[in-house]
Amino acid sequence: MRKNDLNASINQDENKLGVSRMQRRLERIYLGGGKTKIEKQHSRGKLTARERIDYLIDDDSYFFEIGAFAGYGMYKEHGGAPAGGVVMGLGYVSSKMCMIIANDATVKAGAWFPITGKKNLRAQEIALENNIPLIYLVDSAGVYLPLQDEIFPDKEHFGRIFRNNAVISSKGIPQIAAIMGSCVAGGAYLPIMSDEALIVEGNGSIFLAGPYLVKAAIGETVDKQTLGGAVTQSSISGVTDYIMKDDEECLNTIKDLVGKMGTNKRAGFDRIEAIAPRLAAEELYSNFPSESTKPYDSHKILDSIVDAGSITEYKKTYGQTIICAYARIEGWSVGIVMNNRKVVKNAKGEMQFGGVIYSDSADKATRFILNCNQKKIPLVFLQDVTGFMVGTRSEHGGIIKDGAKMVNAVSNSTVPKFTVVMGNSYGAGNYAMCGKAYDPRMIVAWPTAKIAVMGGTQAAKVITQIKVSALKNKDKALNKKAEKELFDSIKERYDEQTTSYYAAARLWVDAIIDPVDTRSFIATGIEMANHGKVKKFNVGVMQT
Repeated sequence: MRKNDLNASINQDENKLGVSRMQRRLERIYLGGGKTKIEKQHSRGKLTARERIDYLIDDDSYFFEIGAFAGYGMYKEHGGAPAGGVVMGLGYVSSKMCMIIANDATVKAGAWFPITGKKNLRAQEIALENNIPLIYLVDSAGVYLPLQDEIFPDKEHFGRIFRNNAVISSKGIPQIAAIMGSCVAGGAYLPIMSDEALIVEGNGSIFLAGPYLVKAAIGETVDKQTLGGAVTQSSISGVTDYIMKDDEECLNTIKDLVGKMGTNKRAGFDRIEAIAPRLAAEELYSNFPSESTKPYDSHKILDSIVDAGSITEYKKTYGQTIICAYARIEGWSVGIVMNNRKVVKNAKGEMQFGGVIYSDSADKATRFILNCNQKKIPLVFLQDVTGFMVGTRSEHGGIIKDGAKMVNAVSNSTVPKFTVVMGNSYGAGNYAMCGKAYDPRMIVAWPTAKIAVMGGTQAAKVITQIKVSALKNKDKALNKKAEKELFDSIKERYDEQTTSYYAAARLWVDAIIDPVDTRSFIATGIEMANHGKVKKFNVGVMQT
């Protein structure tokens, strides 16, 4: 077997194993609070959060889940919070793309953990930016009290959700809420600040204070349904708009309400008939290396994602550590900014390391981003970046200035941006290649992604050197063995914090996806963004 074939085989095996591990973890997450809790939900005549979404979306619709790994590995001392106790994502309801948010009552009775609040805010952000209707399927016991200090008072905490309710409605974006279980305390504002509210008889209830708190506060004894059940809130208070006999009738009514909505003018991104990629999507497994330090042919990765024959590469022989190209993905016109992981030689004959951003590549990317904004072409960033080039020559050449221009262009870009973290995403390279802080409409990672200030080995070396020097200054020098143990422990902890799962748990990325789904993710994202508007971009401000 030739070396290239052997490497491809190793890559394929390792990448498929990585995807398999991801899918097994997702299967556990999909169980929410576990089979016993699911059975209890069914015994009360209730569908689970995922069953409600499956019932609600059109038969031929996908459901692109966002934040499935939210809370992964977190809150262990509280029993965990699979998917953050809420399921959310994009799907078609009555032929209209909607953002759907469903509390998972099998996870701590649907209580809100800090990550739950962050996840809901992300859903609202996506809906607001892309003019997508919101559907809330409410079934929650309210804020998880042991962690209330991490979710209640700050700007991006629980209260921001209701503020967003008001802003979203003011923008003319419809919000429909269904009270399908408990809805208490501050959480009661969410459905009632939506434009229309449904409530399921027998299971649904909504009130600012439940029976126990009412008894404690004013001494009144009252049962849950009399206080805020479906009949009370529909026939007496008029708080809710529709009373439903069960989950199915409730979801059918939502379908009917959505089906009668009008449509808005689209953004107008260019699309033609799609052409299949030159290489099959499955070839991503063999063409992307299993080791993050190995170079590879980035053009082969593109050939499995973009429509065959659609690539027009910008400044091909200049700034070669970044690939900039116009292309099409499922027919949609896109501008691609991608780190080139090959070691290349510049026009001066100097070797440049793949995956590193040099002054010339930053300059090229900046100008390309401006062009895409001028032409109203959505941007796709494919990240595998170890950072900007360092050292005397780079500093004398003005790498900071050129890097700042690229960051400026990304920051001020008004066309939709989509980011896929394939491999490394280190330091300022993460920023320049449109990391989470730079408002991509959506950002996803492959299982191979690593997001951090720097790689684990480099970080461990730096931290170890600092600690060893500090101990020497205190006359507590370490021997070689102790120094290695210190290095290994730091590297192990740092490596764990750079994984795609660590990032997804904290919503630094919206999802971890199978590499073969990259093409459909980007197409879905542009389809979503086409519902919104694009602000005019003042190219002249930055054309320097």
